[in-house]
Amino acid sequence: MQGNKWQLRRSVAALGVVLAGMAISPIPALADTANLVALPDFTPIVKRFGPAVVNISTTETKVAKEPQSPFPPNSPLQQFFGPFAGPNEGPAQKYQVQSLGSGFIVSPDGYIVTAAHVVRGAQKIIVSLTNHQQYQAKLVGLSNRIDVALLKIDAQNLPTVQLGDSSRLQVGQWVLAVGAPFGFENSVTQGVVSATSRPLPDDPYIPFIQTDVPINPGNSGGPLFNMKGQVVGINDQIYTNSGGYMGLSFSIPINVAMDAVKQLKLHQKVHFGWLGVMVQNVSMDLARSFHMKEPIGALVSQVEPDGPAAKAGLKPGDVIVSFDGQPIYNSAQLPPLVGGLPAGFQAKVGIIRNGKSMTIPVTVESLPSSADDQGGPAQESEAPEQKGSVARMRIQVGPLSAAARKQLDVSSGVLVLGVANGPAAMAGIRPGDVILQVAQQPIDNVAQLQKLVSSLPAGQPIPVLIHRREGNFYVVLSLPR
Repeated sequence: MQGNKWQLRRSVAALGVVLAGMAISPIPALADTANLVALPDFTPIVKRFGPAVVNISTTETKVAKEPQSPFPPNSPLQQFFGPFAGPNEGPAQKYQVQSLGSGFIVSPDGYIVTAAHVVRGAQKIIVSLTNHQQYQAKLVGLSNRIDVALLKIDAQNLPTVQLGDSSRLQVGQWVLAVGAPFGFENSVTQGVVSATSRPLPDDPYIPFIQTDVPINPGNSGGPLFNMKGQVVGINDQIYTNSGGYMGLSFSIPINVAMDAVKQLKLHQKVHFGWLGVMVQNVSMDLARSFHMKEPIGALVSQVEPDGPAAKAGLKPGDVIVSFDGQPIYNSAQLPPLVGGLPAGFQAKVGIIRNGKSMTIPVTVESLPSSADDQGGPAQESEAPEQKGSVARMRIQVGPLSAAARKQLDVSSGVLVLGVANGPAAMAGIRPGDVILQVAQQPIDNVAQLQKLVSSLPAGQPIPVLIHRREGNFYVVLSLPR
C-alpha cells in the first residue's frame, strides 16, 4: 500500500516537472459547454394537472369455504393433527378484499376515467382527491375488452385533465405517469415512449403504448401525460417476472379509451368492428408453402360461418396483406384496425390466395356478445369405429362422429389418435388434433387423407390446417420420399 502511494506521488511530481517546461493553454470552463439535450422539467404539468388525478379504493366481497377438521375441538388429536386434516370444508365464509388504483377527472361535474380491472366486481368505490376530500363513486359502465371504466361522483367545479391525441405520439418522446403505486398517493414517474401500436396476446383490440415509465400496482387507471400536459394514455399493465416493474409498461391510447367512454356515458354497449376470422403470423416455411416471396400478412386459419368474412368469400389459407389501404405485416396489426371501424363500413381487403393477389370488399359488422366467450376445451367424443395410419406422416387417425363434429364445431376432418417420431411430430401435430386440410385440400375421411398424402411431393413445405383447443391454425409439414 505504501508503494502504491509512493508511485502516485512520484507520478504527480514528474507531471509537475513536465508542466514547468510547457506553455499551458487555458482549459475552457464547463459552464461554456452547452447541453446537447435539455432534460425535461415536469413541474408545470404536476402543478396544473396533478389535482385532477384521483386515488381509487374498492371493496369487494368474496366467498370461500374454510377447511374443517374431523376431530372434536377438545380432542388431543386436534392439537397435533388438526392443521394437517383432510380437505373437509366447513361453511362458506365471506371476506372482503380491498384494492387500490388511480383515475383522472375528465369533466367538472364528476366523471372519472379509470381502468376496468380497478373497479370490476367492486361493491363499494371510494374516490379520493388531492385536497383529501372523498366521494363514493357510481360505476356508469365498463368495457372488459378495452379495460376502461367510467365513474361518476356527486361534485361540481372539479379540476380536469386535458386530453391529447395519442395517434401523434412518437417513439422516443418523454411521457409522465401520475398515480398511486403500492398506495403511495400522487406519485410521479417519467420515461419515454418505447413503441406505439403494440399488440398484446390477451388484448388484440388495443394498440398499446409501450413505455419505460416505472409503473407498479396502484398505478393502474392513472393518466399518462405528454410534454404538453395532455393525457395520451391510461396506464394499464406491465410485463414482469417478479410482480414489480421491470422496464415494460403498457398504456391504453386515450383515443381508443375515449371512444369507449363516450358509449359508456350514453349507457350503450361498446362497439367493436368484426370480420369473423381467426388469423396467425406467416412464418418463412408457411410463406413458401403458400407460394409467397416473403413472410408477411395475417394468415386466415378459421372463418366464422355467416360472419362478414364468410359472406365476402374469404377462405382459410387466404393471407391478408392489406386492410382498408393499410399494409398488414403481421397478424397482430389486424384486430385494432377492424375493431375501430363502425358496423356497415365496407373495407377493401387485399389477400394472397394460391400465390395470386386479389382484393375483396368486406362489410364490417359489430362484434356479437357471444364472440367474447371462449369455447371449452376440445375433447375426443366417441371412439372412432375405423382407424388408419398415414405412413409418410407417421400418424394414426380416425374419423370424427357426428357428435364430435358438433362439439368441436367443425364440418369435416379426421382425428389424430397417435403420433410417432417423424414429419407430423416435427410439425407440431399431436394426439387430439383434428386435421382439417392438407395442401389446402379439405379432409373428410381417413381414406382421403391417406390417398392425398401419398401423392404429395417430398421435401417441399406443405400447409396443414389443424383444429385444437385454441381454434384453427396452420403448421408446415415436409414429407419424406
